[in-house]
Amino acid sequence: MGAAVLPMLFFTSIWAAVGIGGPFLTPRGPNQKLIQCLLMLTAFCCWLFWLCCYLAQMNPFIGPKLTKNAVYIISDSWNNPLKEG
Repeated sequence: MGAAVLPMLFFTSIWAAVGIGGPFLTPRGPNQKLIQCLLMLTAFCCWLFWLCCYLAQMNPFIGPKLTKNAVYIISDSWNNPLKEG
């Protein structure tokens, strides 16, 4: 199970549009460059946060904790007997 390409392209394109297209929509004024910089940094940080959360699901640090009884039930239902040892 790996990362799907479609969601990555979709969300990357959304945050790219915010980061690239957003600065062109800022009003003229003394703080225009600051607002443009904030929009680009916000888009990048939101994209990076989403990417880290999305990719962390591909290989989680913590797996499910199963009881010994649950392991025996799963192995029995999958017709895969456990080896004693």
